[in-house]
Amino acid sequence: MRKVPLGPDVEARTIARGTPGFSGADLANLVNEAALLAARKGKRVVFMNEFEEAKDKVMMGSERRSMVMTDEEKKLTAYHEAGHAVVALHCPDSDPIHKATIIPRGRALGMVMRLPEGDRISLSKAKIYADLRVACGGRIAEDMIFGEEKITTGASSDIKMVSDMARRMVTEWGMSEKLGFLAYGADQQEVFLGHSVTQTKNLSDATAKSIDEETRRIIDDAYRDASKILSDNKNELETLARGLLEYETLSGDEIQSLINGDSLSRNKPADENARAEKGRSSVPTGGQDIGGSDLEPDPQLGD
Repeated sequence: MRKVPLGPDVEARTIARGTPGFSGADLANLVNEAALLAARKGKRVVFMNEFEEAKDKVMMGSERRSMVMTDEEKKLTAYHEAGHAVVALHCPDSDPIHKATIIPRGRALGMVMRLPEGDRISLSKAKIYADLRVACGGRIAEDMIFGEEKITTGASSDIKMVSDMARRMVTEWGMSEKLGFLAYGADQQEVFLGHSVTQTKNLSDATAKSIDEETRRIIDDAYRDASKILSDNKNELETLARGLLEYETLSGDEIQSLINGDSLSRNKPADENARAEKGRSSVPTGGQDIGGSDLEPDPQLGD
């Protein structure tokens, strides 16, 4: 940062707190992105706002401003992301919410980014269960608000994450009371002549069935817990979905303010009126599939 002219509001300590797990190269990339953003805006120095924008780009992907979404898709995405956020707020072991957005970034139509309060080396069982519940929140919100016939493929990345993590709890991390403190399904590879690889499984059919049953039980428990959270706090779900539709991007503090019943003191996206006059809504300039687009909202559990 010494080679970049900084604005008076830039605090290295604040940036460091907001980038847990970043390597030196990641931080260098963040500074470069912030400098480029400032240059594009014609600024001579880099302010904290550019660092925040750069952090979002590095962690969440670039905004896809050219992407066109219908009002129905925006509403569904807003409730999907609000579902993730509400469950996260009511799981004490979940990481704090950094930001929620319905602006498409990368391959995601929207996301809820959560950040740990410090560097993390390992995961506790309680933290894993919290992540599973949060991941289930998006699909549950779709079902709760729009009905089973209207649920979308937008939860595909959530389903993959939940399935993988629950199975690893059983087979790798010894977190299943039924199967105990053992590793299951480790492939034993035998190499012949440096090319052929054969794999021998060390699981019986009965054990494989037990693993599937335990994986299913863990996921069902997480889904049931997340469903109860959203049922008990449906008013918060509605509030956050409306907030996302109105402002498109909300910080963690703004989400908490809306939940507390406070109003936000900032303007709506600048092109809101223009979008209201059109049948289709383009991605606004302000502010982890739908159909065959191969795009999906993502909770980033990451983030």
